[in-house]
Amino acid sequence: MSTTAPGGRPAGEDRSLGEIVSSITGEFSTLVRQEIALAKAEAKQDARTAGKGVGLLAGSGVAGHLFLVSLTALVVIVLGGGIGYGWAALVVTVVWALVAAVLALRGRAALRRLPPPLEETQQSVKEDVAWLKNRSS
Repeated sequence: MSTTAPGGRPAGEDRSLGEIVSSITGEFSTLVRQEIALAKAEAKQDARTAGKGVGLLAGSGVAGHLFLVSLTALVVIVLGGGIGYGWAALVVTVVWALVAAVLALRGRAALRRLPPPLEETQQSVKEDVAWLKNRSS
């Protein structure tokens, strides 16, 4: 029983240059499509993570602003009777400035936890290039 290679040639016979180029081109096209799909998936995931962080920062800003306005008025009124309204307003303003700074630092830290853009895709492309180099050797 004899085996045949694609094109009806006996197994073991070398492929033509055109067949080799055609095979490599097909494999490369498939590889490029797979890399593009991976890049899209990775970018979508990173965008979701960043969106959550930005949404949380925005929500904390709105809530913090409303809280600051109400509480500031209350604290200034309460403290103003004892130390004067000007001093009371200054003390409350400094406290809220510190709170705002802490919230901003925490939000920035959450956004910095994002991985570098398309990290998995970059690694995969490097592996593909190494594979192609070894294959052509």
